[in-house]
Amino acid sequence: MPKYLFQVNYVGEGVAGLLKDGGSKRRAVVEKMFKSMGGTIEAFYYAFGDTDLYIIGDFPDHATVASCVLTVTATGTVTVKTTVLLTPEEVDKAAKKTPTYTRPGQ
Repeated sequence: MPKYLFQVNYVGEGVAGLLKDGGSKRRAVVEKMFKSMGGTIEAFYYAFGDTDLYIIGDFPDHATVASCVLTVTATGTVTVKTTVLLTPEEVDKAAKKTPTYTRPGQ
Protein backbone atom coordinates (compact mmCIF):
# COMPACT_ATOMS: atom_id res chain seq x y z
CA MET A 1 0.00 0.00 0.00
CA PRO A 2 1.33 3.49 -0.76
CA LYS A 3 2.78 5.37 2.21
CA TYR A 4 2.27 9.08 2.87
CA LEU A 5 3.66 11.80 5.13
CA PHE A 6 1.11 14.34 6.32
CA GLN A 7 2.33 17.64 7.77
CA VAL A 8 -0.56 19.25 9.60
CA ASN A 9 -0.95 22.73 11.06
CA TYR A 10 -3.85 23.74 13.26
CA VAL A 11 -5.42 27.12 12.43
CA GLY A 12 -8.16 29.22 14.05
CA GLU A 13 -10.76 27.06 15.75
CA GLY A 14 -8.55 24.02 15.20
CA VAL A 15 -6.13 25.30 17.84
CA ALA A 16 -8.99 25.89 20.27
CA GLY A 17 -10.33 22.41 19.55
CA LEU A 18 -6.94 20.83 20.18
CA LEU A 19 -6.64 22.67 23.49
CA LYS A 20 -10.14 21.50 24.47
CA ASP A 21 -9.88 17.87 23.30
CA GLY A 22 -6.17 17.18 23.79
CA GLY A 23 -3.80 15.28 21.53
CA SER A 24 -4.98 11.75 22.37
CA LYS A 25 -8.57 12.44 21.34
CA ARG A 26 -7.45 14.00 18.06
CA ARG A 27 -5.26 10.94 17.36
CA ALA A 28 -8.27 8.66 17.98
CA VAL A 29 -10.36 10.73 15.53
CA VAL A 30 -7.64 10.51 12.86
CA GLU A 31 -7.19 6.75 13.43
CA LYS A 32 -10.94 6.26 12.96
CA MET A 33 -10.88 8.25 9.70
CA PHE A 34 -7.87 6.31 8.36
CA LYS A 35 -9.49 2.98 9.24
CA SER A 36 -12.81 4.00 7.64
CA MET A 37 -10.97 4.49 4.35
CA GLY A 38 -8.82 1.35 4.49
CA GLY A 39 -5.75 3.13 5.85
CA THR A 40 -3.46 2.66 8.82
CA ILE A 41 -1.28 4.98 10.89
CA GLU A 42 2.40 4.10 11.32
CA ALA A 43 3.43 7.21 13.27
CA PHE A 44 1.62 10.17 14.85
CA TYR A 45 3.70 12.93 16.49
CA TYR A 46 3.03 16.48 17.59
CA ALA A 47 6.03 18.81 17.19
CA PHE A 48 7.45 22.24 17.89
CA GLY A 49 8.37 24.44 14.95
CA ASP A 50 6.84 25.07 11.55
CA THR A 51 4.65 21.96 11.63
CA ASP A 52 2.25 21.06 14.46
CA LEU A 53 1.68 17.40 13.63
CA TYR A 54 3.41 14.70 11.57
CA ILE A 55 1.53 11.58 10.51
CA ILE A 56 2.93 8.70 8.48
CA GLY A 57 0.33 6.31 7.17
CA ASP A 58 -0.71 3.88 4.48
CA PHE A 59 -3.70 4.26 2.18
CA PRO A 60 -4.97 2.13 -0.70
CA ASP A 61 -4.48 4.87 -3.34
CA HIS A 62 -4.03 8.57 -4.04
CA ALA A 63 -7.76 9.22 -4.55
CA THR A 64 -8.49 7.94 -1.05
CA VAL A 65 -5.83 10.23 0.40
CA ALA A 66 -7.22 13.18 -1.57
CA SER A 67 -10.70 12.45 -0.22
CA CYS A 68 -9.46 12.48 3.38
CA VAL A 69 -7.38 15.63 2.94
CA LEU A 70 -10.22 17.46 1.21
CA THR A 71 -12.63 16.48 3.99
CA VAL A 72 -10.28 17.58 6.75
CA THR A 73 -9.14 20.85 5.17
CA ALA A 74 -12.71 21.81 4.23
CA THR A 75 -13.35 22.31 7.96
CA GLY A 76 -11.00 25.31 7.92
CA THR A 77 -9.36 24.11 11.15
CA VAL A 78 -6.15 22.66 9.68
CA THR A 79 -3.87 22.86 6.70
CA VAL A 80 -2.24 19.71 5.34
CA LYS A 81 0.83 19.15 3.20
CA THR A 82 0.89 15.61 1.80
CA THR A 83 4.03 13.85 0.54
CA VAL A 84 4.08 10.46 -1.18
CA LEU A 85 6.84 8.35 0.35
CA LEU A 86 8.89 5.80 -1.63
CA THR A 87 10.74 2.77 -0.34
CA PRO A 88 14.36 2.20 -1.38
CA GLU A 89 13.11 -0.68 -3.56
CA GLU A 90 10.70 1.62 -5.37
CA VAL A 91 13.57 4.01 -6.07
CA ASP A 92 15.58 1.03 -7.40
CA LYS A 93 12.73 0.24 -9.81
CA ALA A 94 12.53 3.87 -10.89
CA ALA A 95 16.28 4.02 -11.50
CA LYS A 96 16.02 1.06 -13.90
CA LYS A 97 13.39 2.71 -16.09
CA THR A 98 14.52 4.74 -19.09
CA PRO A 99 12.02 7.35 -20.21
CA THR A 100 12.51 9.21 -23.47
CA TYR A 101 13.28 12.84 -22.65
CA THR A 102 14.97 15.84 -24.23
CA ARG A 103 16.26 18.54 -21.89
CA PRO A 104 15.22 22.16 -22.52
CA GLY A 105 17.26 23.95 -25.18
CA GLN A 106 18.25 20.88 -27.19
